[in-house]
Amino acid sequence: MIISEIKGDQVYSTEIKPSRWRLVSGTIMLFFAAYIWFHPLATMVGLALYLGLAFIVMGVGYLAVSTKATIGRDMFVGMLDILVGIILVSNLGITAATMPIILAFWSLAVGIVQLVEAYQLKKLGFSWSMPIISGVVGVVFAYLILAYPLLGMLTLSTLIGVYVLLYGMFEIMSYFMLKRL
Repeated sequence: MIISEIKGDQVYSTEIKPSRWRLVSGTIMLFFAAYIWFHPLATMVGLALYLGLAFIVMGVGYLAVSTKATIGRDMFVGMLDILVGIILVSNLGITAATMPIILAFWSLAVGIVQLVEAYQLKKLGFSWSMPIISGVVGVVFAYLILAYPLLGMLTLSTLIGVYVLLYGMFEIMSYFMLKRL
């Protein structure tokens, strides 16, 4: 299919061809989704590594900006993120089994910080609805995971599998839709 666009007095044409890579990557993602569903512990180990590294990077970022902040929230969250990141990557096998509980405690701590921040924003006359909603959701999430930790692990791996499956299906559908154009 050729798409033409007029800019000023010039006509620009672009030919759109479907890339076979969409079909290949979509198929790979479908197999990966099945692997995730049938191997939730391996999924949790991989997730522990990636989340741990992400938490460390985010924590360093928060600590870097905390030197310019007037409140200690960024420093607290930065130290908490680094601590959680180190815990996640220090022993991946144990972390994979306990990740829902670790994430629940992190979610509880950050949710409480967000609720305190919402209160401070309200006192200053700023919009406080988003931090309070986020804080309440964090606290409720933490409670549900702490009450049902096995369900938390299965839910995390299932949601990851669903996302990977949908991504793969989208790639395959995109390939065939572009092929028809």
